Amino acid sequence: MKYVNYLSFVAAVILISACKPKATDASMSPGDMNPERFVVVGGANMGGFMDDALFEEGQQTSLGNLLAGQLQKVGLSEFIQPLMVSDIGCNDQGKSKLVLGYKTDCLGVSSLSPIRFASIGDQASFNAVFSPTHHNYGIPGLKTSSLWNAGYASENPYFFRLSSNPLTDRVASKIVATNPTFFAVMLGIDDVLDFAKKGASLGSMTPLNDPNGNGFTENVTQLVDSLTINGAKGVISTVPDVTDLPYFTTIPYNGLTLTAEKAASLNQIYNPIGISFSVGSNPFIIEDPNSGTFGVRKMVEGEYVLLSTPLDSVKCNQMGSVFPFRDEFVLTLNEINQIRTRTAQYNTAIEQLASTYNLALVDTYSFYKKLKSGLMYNGVKLSLTFVSGGTVSLDGLNFTPRGNAVLANEFIKSINKKYQSTIPLLNATSYRGTRFP
Repeated sequence: MKYVNYLSFVAAVILISACKPKATDASMSPGDMNPERFVVVGGANMGGFMDDALFEEGQQTSLGNLLAGQLQKVGLSEFIQPLMVSDIGCNDQGKSKLVLGYKTDCLGVSSLSPIRFASIGDQASFNAVFSPTHHNYGIPGLKTSSLWNAGYASENPYFFRLSSNPLTDRVASKIVATNPTFFAVMLGIDDVLDFAKKGASLGSMTPLNDPNGNGFTENVTQLVDSLTINGAKGVISTVPDVTDLPYFTTIPYNGLTLTAEKAASLNQIYNPIGISFSVGSNPFIIEDPNSGTFGVRKMVEGEYVLLSTPLDSVKCNQMGSVFPFRDEFVLTLNEINQIRTRTAQYNTAIEQLASTYNLALVDTYSFYKKLKSGLMYNGVKLSLTFVSGGTVSLDGLNFTPRGNAVLANEFIKSINKKYQSTIPLLNATSYRGTRFP
């Protein structure tokens, strides 16, 4: 293990990550909050994980760092985060970040597609050990049920990067130890997302409440109570409907396009069990143990095919037709309803928590819904549409720098409203969306 490159750290100090505030504009004011010591906690967006990897550009344009940059203008003292030393990127599987490039499929057709930037990720800086002081606890994969777990660094390598004592460190304890005067919390996404992105086929979602005290409500309440005990103020966000993200919505349920010959062939197989096909668009076939004797059926509108589906197998090996999609590659209406119900429960708990502790509340749930429909920002159309929407990175789950900037503005608006502050908004169009080759 080694400490982060000194020059990179100094550069981060000069930019934003550990900076002394400049003289503030007279029109800017912190209002009724004190931003001097600011700490954030959340998942991938808060920490700048995007394009399926952690890399320096993403960290510099993370939700947490963008908020810190604006709070700097009204009195933030410093904001330290453990920067990667390159933009190759690395994830927990040792892979580099995704970029758009040309890829040839099994049919010999070349088209733009997410591909890896390098053959291997930047593991040296990914595995480096850093200073024990940090302010950005945006940890990909962080569930509320893990906030108080000793040794969580052994389970989550993204927390290992932030841990000075991996065997004993607790995420929440390290956050509280920063003794913040102001904080931002965006938790709950990973409590449902880990379940959703596996097609609801493995694991489970964090329960709202737990008899042993390890439910969503108990853990977030304990965190907020610990953060506010010395008078700190903060902002907390609701949980978005993760099924709005392009990881779930990009591949249409009726994306099985058939010629007359292929339709006739499938009809020979499936007509005996009451399933028929026609020329043109057809719903994919999925496994469903609750569907008749044979446990297969057509997908219906409103169900999702996941972006993790191997499309070459669909195009050339008849996956989704002769060979039905396995449960891990789809979300059924029942599974979607489970996810949305749990999300609604979390949000009710968060709204109550914001009221009880007198915190600013960001309605991230409604914001994602608006973004899914599409909104105009400074003359630019933004949406959750994969690649072209500009806000979601190439992993289909996490925001681009532009997406983080727009989301940061939602946080700032809520902070300004609650605490009568005048923190300036970001110009989100000055940050990149999807980068084309």
